[in-house]
Amino acid sequence: MTSVKTTVQAFWLFFPAAALYAALAVPLSVSAVASGRGWPPGLLAAGHGHELIFGFALALVAGYTLSPQTRARVLALLALWLAARLSWLLAPDSWYAEVLSPAFALVLAWYVVPRFSAAKKWRNKTAAPLILTICLLAPAFWLASTLNYRGGPFAPDPYQLMQTAILGLLLLMTFIGGRLIAPAVAGTLEKKGIPLTARVQPRVEAALIILLGATIVLSLAVVPDWLTGLPLLMVAGLILVRIVRWKIWHCPERPDLLMLATGYGWLAAGSAITAWHLLAGKPAAPALHLITVGALGTLSTGVMLRLAWQRAYRRFPPTWQALAVGLLTSAAAITRYLAGSTPFAEPALLWSSAGLWSLAYLIVAGQLIMLWLHGTRGRK
Repeated sequence: MTSVKTTVQAFWLFFPAAALYAALAVPLSVSAVASGRGWPPGLLAAGHGHELIFGFALALVAGYTLSPQTRARVLALLALWLAARLSWLLAPDSWYAEVLSPAFALVLAWYVVPRFSAAKKWRNKTAAPLILTICLLAPAFWLASTLNYRGGPFAPDPYQLMQTAILGLLLLMTFIGGRLIAPAVAGTLEKKGIPLTARVQPRVEAALIILLGATIVLSLAVVPDWLTGLPLLMVAGLILVRIVRWKIWHCPERPDLLMLATGYGWLAAGSAITAWHLLAGKPAAPALHLITVGALGTLSTGVMLRLAWQRAYRRFPPTWQALAVGLLTSAAAITRYLAGSTPFAEPALLWSSAGLWSLAYLIVAGQLIMLWLHGTRGRK
């Protein structure tokens, strides 16, 4: 049996790594396109989406879902993640980049998926196949890129796989975010004597899982865009219903919860505007950034700060941190959407969005490192 002294919480390593990578990769991706230098090559074309999902987002999944592991195992996983990121950034067409990036995703699935497979209710079992699907999209992206490069007749579109992966993240954030926010709000309201009967809202959650599952399948199928847009529009409405029933306005003294609720609201906004783009026959890329920048940015920073502060000081993040980071990620999402689609995006807005995003994650990375050092001193 593994001794408690030899184990480490994975988030103390993966969260700062993910935050620093997010702060670095986004401005580098804008520079790679806007400057015309094409460096780093791994962030050109669909590469920046690849790194947002299979680099940054999977690091978040690792930090949040891995149970306490041996120090050697966590360090080995982190080393594999770092090697995958560096190889992809600098030489995305090399054999080692094509091996290391899918390898990290598959190893992560090996450790994480079994943890969610023992659930009894079908809704609780959703996380396991969903995380597995997102991890499997990493080797699928490599295969699609290879087949497209060689001109295969049945080559899938890497951009289509990116859209599918983003919809998978949308479902994962909708599921995990609801399970995190509902009990936290309920506990806060109970202390005020305000009953909250609508917590997880199982019927709403079930409908969201079914609708988003259908959207993921439709995004991979050869169907008109409006067929994918219709369930996304219904998803947006259900997410808004869920937020309103949480009565989050009764928690003004909990900026950490308001920040998470804002991120959850970005899920609704991103779904609705993406649906509008698909229904109107417009490019979906700008709207999808409302999900990746707005929702993922706000929820991930909120979760990282909240978990780290609770473990280090047994309290919630300071008000200034929650407000500053939440406003920065939200502003980054709005400016990125207004920038439009590449290669016709507005450069000034792209740089503004990248700067706001990077500043938010640099703040989070600095706080995580400070809190980790505090926890380290406390264990001595």
